[in-house]
Amino acid sequence: MILTVSLNPAVDRTCRLKRLAPGEVNRMDAAESVAGGKAVNVTRVLRQFHIPVAAAGFLGGAGGTLIEETLEKLGVECHFTEIAGETRTNTNVLEEDGRVTELLEPGPAVTQKELGNFLRQFTGCLERCELTVLSGSLPAGVCDDFYGKLVELCHLAGCRVILDASGEALKKGIAAGPDIVKPNRRELEYLAGKSLESRDEIVKEAGRLLAAGVGRVVVSLGKEGLVWVEGERAYFHAAHSVRTVNTVGCGDTVVASLCMSELEREDPETALARAAAMSAANATTKENGSIPMKTYFDLLA
Repeated sequence: MILTVSLNPAVDRTCRLKRLAPGEVNRMDAAESVAGGKAVNVTRVLRQFHIPVAAAGFLGGAGGTLIEETLEKLGVECHFTEIAGETRTNTNVLEEDGRVTELLEPGPAVTQKELGNFLRQFTGCLERCELTVLSGSLPAGVCDDFYGKLVELCHLAGCRVILDASGEALKKGIAAGPDIVKPNRRELEYLAGKSLESRDEIVKEAGRLLAAGVGRVVVSLGKEGLVWVEGERAYFHAAHSVRTVNTVGCGDTVVASLCMSELEREDPETALARAAAMSAANATTKENGSIPMKTYFDLLA
């Protein structure tokens, strides 16, 4: 079973209009709200492929209820920690040409008591899971090194870990040596402290993460493709050319694909081919973390 961890989940509200005009009144053509957040998107994709998933994290208020009920309907084992604060709402403004503007709320603060309750549920889940996904931002009240602590708990329990975070949470999580890290270019540049213009520079910076104890690094480069760095080898897969509808959740789709490849012990070339096809298929749909299977298998072929 795979455990996905949502420390700062969100309700994703998608608003559609022809073109966004900043500083002016904008009337939306349509709007809808669904369960979201990075780890929730990973969970949704895994369940499309009938992978057993347990989900943990913090939920509160009406938004939290929406997320938990959505995952339960998908057959997910929910072990969330209830908090007093309200689960945040993230707004994605989707324009007719495919451009997306994301407005992300900070989320509720978590108390020390709530944090302790989560750790008890988290360690209990590890007894039954072989792979854990730590994905997304940290809520207020949680220290930047918290992902690192969770990585250590996973390894003590014999559970492999995929980390997909940003900023200081990513940097300090890397120090604990997760099995897989999946940064995008911007996140890798943050770690490097400089811009990374070429693929060689990206591979070199990924190698620095390996030297710090990470098992492998998979870098998502959007339309430029995917880079996999492990040991002394680096692998690349170009992105598929598709009619893009919505790119939100594509990185989470890559993480879900890496989970499946990890369970099946796929070689890097096969794993990258799967991830590239799945991510591109996700980009052709309006809903975050939704894979049109025919498109996916056509691209994979």
